[in-house]
Amino acid sequence: MLSCYQLTLASTIAWFIYRGRLKDSKLSDDPGANLITSSDTYDATINPLADTERPLSLSFYTVPELDALETVAVAAVAGCRHVGLRLLGGQPGGGETALLSDSALRREVRAAMSAHSVSALDANTVRLVPATDIAAYSPFFDAASELGARHVLTTVDDLEPDRLIDNLMRLCEMAAEHRLTIDFEFVPWLHLSNIEAAAQLIRQCKHPALGISVDALHFFRSQGSPEQIIQMPREWFRYAQLCDVASAVLPPSRDAFITEATEERLPPGEGVIDLVSLLRALPSGIPLALEIPQVSLSHSQPAHIRVKQAVAATRRILRAAAAK
Repeated sequence: MLSCYQLTLASTIAWFIYRGRLKDSKLSDDPGANLITSSDTYDATINPLADTERPLSLSFYTVPELDALETVAVAAVAGCRHVGLRLLGGQPGGGETALLSDSALRREVRAAMSAHSVSALDANTVRLVPATDIAAYSPFFDAASELGARHVLTTVDDLEPDRLIDNLMRLCEMAAEHRLTIDFEFVPWLHLSNIEAAAQLIRQCKHPALGISVDALHFFRSQGSPEQIIQMPREWFRYAQLCDVASAVLPPSRDAFITEATEERLPPGEGVIDLVSLLRALPSGIPLALEIPQVSLSHSQPAHIRVKQAVAATRRILRAAAAK
């Protein structure tokens, strides 16, 4: 019998053989013809999945050393049904990834997702700042839609309320035209720093495209409570981001907050966050994105092993949350 490592290796080798043949594949020039249209929808209000079977997504930050094609392959081997796709690392005009600028690469990624029965959960990141030009995000939304993404992870760091609301409404209209949603990631060191601030902004805009993607670490560091989630409309929460952290002590500075969030997270259940209570507060069945950057560990442990361990840890937490 093959070991787990041998199975992983065999699958990875098979993927790279497949990848070498992509240049000869006959894909339609119509993006819609090649997008994932599987039945793995997740309307928890209609057909909730068992908590232990929630669909998982592999986020970019968990495996930043991999390109998009490798991320799809590793996600599939680990049992993730979705991936998060990094398109932009700043404002348009700077920070574009190859996936945003290269249409041929997007064709490859669409084919890879189809071959591996994996779909794009979200595209990131839209950042609303004082200098944001909403029209410049048009290529981002075109690419996200072409890749079959469902949600756009969005952060806010603009203190001027009128400008922010105007930009946000225009962004929502652009998203709706592409059949995408705008999902706030509140971040403790930005203006939109906690779940109540995100909820207030949604109530002000009253646009159905808006929602909240709860990041477990940011929720913990901003002193959020499960009761806050329970009291908010369920339809706001379309997916969440899961991880853990080693210490309950607040980082001493903004830079330390950023380092912890982008380099020093832990797999679910290996730290101090009460993830069981968080999962019980969130709508049943929504996808969970594994956002677990571990920069130090990545120097000694390959991505596919880290992701496999993260998936196993997440399933353990889900079983605990589902227990009576």
